Amino acid sequence: MKIDFKKNEFSEHIRLTLLAVVIGFTAGLASVAFKVMIHFFQGLFWRAPSIISGVSSQPWFLTILIPAAGGLIIGPIIYYGAREAKGHGVPEIMESLILRAGKIRNRVSVIKSIASSICIGSGGSTGREGPIVQISASLASTIGQVFKIKIRGMRTLVAAGAGAGIGHF
Repeated sequence: MKIDFKKNEFSEHIRLTLLAVVIGFTAGLASVAFKVMIHFFQGLFWRAPSIISGVSSQPWFLTILIPAAGGLIIGPIIYYGAREAKGHGVPEIMESLILRAGKIRNRVSVIKSIASSICIGSGGSTGREGPIVQISASLASTIGQVFKIKIRGMRTLVAAGAGAGIGHF
Protein backbone atom coordinates (compact mmCIF):
# COMPACT_ATOMS: atom_id res chain seq x y z
CA MET A 1 0.00 0.00 0.00
CA LYS A 2 1.50 3.28 -1.09
CA ILE A 3 0.51 6.52 0.64
CA ASP A 4 0.67 9.81 -1.21
CA PHE A 5 2.02 12.15 1.50
CA LYS A 6 1.60 15.27 -0.58
CA LYS A 7 -2.11 14.64 -0.94
CA ASN A 8 -2.51 14.06 2.83
CA GLU A 9 -0.53 17.20 3.62
CA PHE A 10 -2.64 19.21 1.19
CA SER A 11 -5.93 17.98 2.67
CA GLU A 12 -4.66 18.75 6.19
CA HIS A 13 -3.68 22.23 5.01
CA ILE A 14 -7.17 22.81 3.56
CA ARG A 15 -8.74 21.51 6.77
CA LEU A 16 -6.65 23.88 8.93
CA THR A 17 -7.44 26.79 6.62
CA LEU A 18 -11.19 26.18 6.87
CA LEU A 19 -10.95 25.81 10.65
CA ALA A 20 -8.95 29.07 10.84
CA VAL A 21 -11.84 30.84 9.10
CA VAL A 22 -14.29 29.35 11.61
CA ILE A 23 -11.99 30.39 14.45
CA GLY A 24 -11.75 33.96 13.12
CA PHE A 25 -15.54 34.19 12.95
CA THR A 26 -15.91 32.67 16.43
CA ALA A 27 -13.29 35.05 17.86
CA GLY A 28 -15.19 37.99 16.40
CA LEU A 29 -18.43 36.84 18.03
CA ALA A 30 -16.60 36.26 21.31
CA SER A 31 -15.14 39.76 21.15
CA VAL A 32 -18.55 41.33 20.66
CA ALA A 33 -20.04 39.22 23.47
CA PHE A 34 -17.15 40.17 25.77
CA LYS A 35 -17.70 43.90 25.12
CA VAL A 36 -21.43 43.50 25.83
CA MET A 37 -20.66 41.68 29.09
CA ILE A 38 -18.26 44.44 30.17
CA HIS A 39 -20.89 47.14 29.55
CA PHE A 40 -23.49 45.06 31.38
CA PHE A 41 -21.31 44.75 34.49
CA GLN A 42 -20.31 48.43 34.33
CA GLY A 43 -23.98 49.37 34.45
CA LEU A 44 -24.65 46.87 37.21
CA PHE A 45 -21.79 47.99 39.46
CA TRP A 46 -21.69 51.73 38.77
CA ARG A 47 -25.27 52.44 37.64
CA ALA A 48 -23.87 54.82 35.03
CA PRO A 49 -23.00 54.59 31.31
CA SER A 50 -19.26 54.72 32.06
CA ILE A 51 -17.00 54.12 35.03
CA ILE A 52 -15.77 57.73 34.99
CA SER A 53 -19.27 59.18 35.30
CA GLY A 54 -20.11 56.51 37.88
CA VAL A 55 -17.09 57.35 40.03
CA SER A 56 -17.81 61.06 39.90
CA SER A 57 -21.45 60.59 40.92
CA GLN A 58 -20.87 58.09 43.75
CA PRO A 59 -19.65 58.65 47.32
CA TRP A 60 -15.87 58.37 47.63
CA PHE A 61 -15.90 55.10 49.58
CA LEU A 62 -17.71 53.29 46.74
CA THR A 63 -14.72 54.04 44.51
CA ILE A 64 -12.79 51.67 46.77
CA LEU A 65 -15.52 49.18 47.65
CA ILE A 66 -16.91 48.46 44.17
CA PRO A 67 -13.62 47.24 42.63
CA ALA A 68 -12.93 45.28 45.84
CA ALA A 69 -16.35 43.64 45.56
CA GLY A 70 -15.56 42.72 41.96
CA GLY A 71 -12.34 41.07 43.12
CA LEU A 72 -14.16 39.16 45.83
CA ILE A 73 -16.64 37.87 43.26
CA ILE A 74 -14.10 36.74 40.67
CA GLY A 75 -11.71 35.03 43.11
CA PRO A 76 -13.93 32.00 43.77
CA ILE A 77 -15.10 31.90 40.13
CA ILE A 78 -11.52 31.43 38.93
CA TYR A 79 -10.43 29.21 41.81
CA TYR A 80 -13.28 26.74 41.45
CA GLY A 81 -14.04 27.21 37.74
CA ALA A 82 -10.71 27.16 35.92
CA ARG A 83 -7.45 28.18 37.53
CA GLU A 84 -5.90 28.63 34.09
CA ALA A 85 -8.15 31.68 33.67
CA LYS A 86 -6.07 33.66 36.18
CA GLY A 87 -3.55 36.21 35.08
CA HIS A 88 -3.18 38.33 31.98
CA GLY A 89 -3.96 35.64 29.42
CA VAL A 90 -0.98 35.68 27.06
CA PRO A 91 1.49 33.86 29.40
CA GLU A 92 -1.16 31.19 30.03
CA ILE A 93 -1.55 30.64 26.28
CA MET A 94 2.22 30.35 25.86
CA GLU A 95 2.30 27.82 28.70
CA SER A 96 -0.41 25.72 27.06
CA LEU A 97 1.43 25.81 23.73
CA ILE A 98 4.71 24.69 25.28
CA LEU A 99 3.56 22.25 27.97
CA ARG A 100 0.24 20.92 26.70
CA ALA A 101 0.58 21.09 22.89
CA GLY A 102 -2.00 23.87 22.68
CA LYS A 103 -4.73 22.02 24.55
CA ILE A 104 -6.79 24.32 26.77
CA ARG A 105 -9.79 23.11 28.74
CA ASN A 106 -13.15 24.02 27.23
CA ARG A 107 -14.38 25.92 30.28
CA VAL A 108 -11.50 28.42 30.28
CA SER A 109 -13.15 30.67 27.69
CA VAL A 110 -16.39 30.89 29.68
CA ILE A 111 -14.73 31.42 33.06
CA LYS A 112 -12.24 33.95 31.65
CA SER A 113 -14.97 35.96 29.93
CA ILE A 114 -17.16 36.09 33.04
CA ALA A 115 -14.34 36.85 35.47
CA SER A 116 -12.66 39.45 33.26
CA SER A 117 -15.89 41.25 32.41
CA ILE A 118 -16.77 41.45 36.11
CA CYS A 119 -13.27 42.72 36.93
CA ILE A 120 -13.25 45.34 34.17
CA GLY A 121 -16.88 46.30 34.77
CA SER A 122 -16.28 46.84 38.48
CA GLY A 123 -13.26 49.06 37.81
CA GLY A 124 -10.55 46.51 38.45
CA SER A 125 -7.05 47.13 37.19
CA THR A 126 -6.93 44.99 34.08
CA GLY A 127 -7.01 45.47 30.35
CA ARG A 128 -9.30 43.99 27.72
CA GLU A 129 -6.70 42.70 25.30
CA GLY A 130 -5.17 39.87 27.37
CA PRO A 131 -8.51 38.31 28.28
CA ILE A 132 -9.89 38.36 24.73
CA VAL A 133 -6.67 36.78 23.46
CA GLN A 134 -7.03 33.96 26.00
CA ILE A 135 -10.76 33.59 25.33
CA SER A 136 -10.21 33.33 21.57
CA ALA A 137 -7.24 30.97 21.93
CA SER A 138 -9.30 28.76 24.23
CA LEU A 139 -12.14 28.66 21.71
CA ALA A 140 -9.63 27.77 18.99
CA SER A 141 -8.24 24.96 21.13
CA THR A 142 -11.74 23.63 21.73
CA ILE A 143 -12.48 23.65 18.00
CA GLY A 144 -9.16 21.90 17.33
CA GLN A 145 -9.94 19.25 19.93
CA VAL A 146 -13.40 18.64 18.49
CA PHE A 147 -11.88 18.06 15.04
CA LYS A 148 -9.01 15.98 16.50
CA ILE A 149 -6.26 18.17 15.07
CA LYS A 150 -2.67 16.96 15.49
CA ILE A 151 -0.18 18.77 17.76
CA ARG A 152 1.41 20.95 15.06
CA GLY A 153 -1.98 21.98 13.69
CA MET A 154 -3.35 22.59 17.19
CA ARG A 155 -0.56 25.01 17.95
CA THR A 156 -1.25 26.82 14.69
CA LEU A 157 -4.98 27.07 15.45
CA VAL A 158 -4.39 28.35 18.98
CA ALA A 159 -2.02 31.01 17.64
CA ALA A 160 -4.62 31.90 14.98
CA GLY A 161 -7.27 32.19 17.69
CA ALA A 162 -5.06 34.49 19.76
CA GLY A 163 -4.35 36.65 16.73
CA ALA A 164 -8.00 36.78 15.75
CA GLY A 165 -8.98 37.81 19.28
CA ILE A 166 -6.64 40.76 19.37
CA GLY A 167 -7.47 41.63 15.77
CA HIS A 168 -11.18 41.95 16.51
CA PHE A 169 -10.67 44.14 19.53
